[in-house]
Amino acid sequence: MAENEVLVGTRKGLFVLHGGRSGPMQIAARCFDRDPVEYACFDPRTGTYLAAVRHWPEEMALEFFPGSKFGPHIYLASDPAGEWEDVGSFQLPEGSEKVTSTWVIQPGTEEGVLWAGVMPAALFRSDDGGRSWRLNQALWDEPTRPSWQPGGAGLCLHSICPDPSDPARLSIAISSAGVWTTEDSGAHWRRTVKGLPRWPEDADDAASAQCVHNMHRVPSQPDTLYLQFHGGVFRSDDGAEHWEPIAEGLPSDFGLPLAIDANNPDRAFVIPLGSEMDRVTAEGKVRVFGTEDRGHHWQALTNGLPQKDAYLTVLREAFTSDGADPLGLFFGATSGVVFGSGDGGASWFTAADHLPPVLSVRMGRLGTAGA
Repeated sequence: MAENEVLVGTRKGLFVLHGGRSGPMQIAARCFDRDPVEYACFDPRTGTYLAAVRHWPEEMALEFFPGSKFGPHIYLASDPAGEWEDVGSFQLPEGSEKVTSTWVIQPGTEEGVLWAGVMPAALFRSDDGGRSWRLNQALWDEPTRPSWQPGGAGLCLHSICPDPSDPARLSIAISSAGVWTTEDSGAHWRRTVKGLPRWPEDADDAASAQCVHNMHRVPSQPDTLYLQFHGGVFRSDDGAEHWEPIAEGLPSDFGLPLAIDANNPDRAFVIPLGSEMDRVTAEGKVRVFGTEDRGHHWQALTNGLPQKDAYLTVLREAFTSDGADPLGLFFGATSGVVFGSGDGGASWFTAADHLPPVLSVRMGRLGTAGA
């Protein structure tokens, strides 16, 4: 029968997992074993795998490893177990600070289009499937940029939400400069944060710090977006223009990752962490909370997950869904464990364990041949 393929980016390489929808899974390949793989994904339109690999910092490479690669690079492959092609790094304008990490790569709506978010908060676009990239100059030159404040992980652009019904419409999230939306393919941007908390509380939209942790648009209903905030979970019903709090019923409103059901706009999933200062699973229980009614009610999905003395940290890119029916869900922790579910969270299995700290989890090629 068909099996899942899961791409797990870690501090020491990319791990490719193969296995059934109810487990177990096996490590089919390990790539880039010396370097952090900050993010890896699969573009089903082209059959291409993309990996964001962070090599030595430039100053270390020049002093101790002359001739070696440095900084973040993007790699492409048609088979993750085969050869990867280095297509280079992201370039900011001369005289600017350098890109230090890649946070997300997102297939766009148009054929061949990919978007990438990096730190310092910048957006890049590719029109050739990831082989070349150009900076979105309008966001880079945004007049309020000098007042943007970094979150705990830095000033990072970590969420990119294309609109499948309108290629010119895109929303992005930056920690901690909030949510930004364009209706003209990035020529102009508006900050769309009404309803989100702000700091200081009396600051206007342009001057406030708004630390979004993760954001996803529902492809089957593009005006619906879900957002995990630094403190709070929110939903928008009008394409990110306004945000409504939906965290009531959760053991904590603090968290990093969030996942959606691409085919059901009423369904979303979060993994609450203890607090801003205690970023481990709340109350020592590994619990995914799911909603079936747009956040009005939440249910703990715990069958198969450790419920005692379990203090895991799940980073913002380390939780994903596969869009299938029934829905597959996968998440990984900095302790090196990856959990999976083939039934929308009703039951869970250990997909992998004893890996390096997990940075990202995304689906690979679905329906690969397997036993």
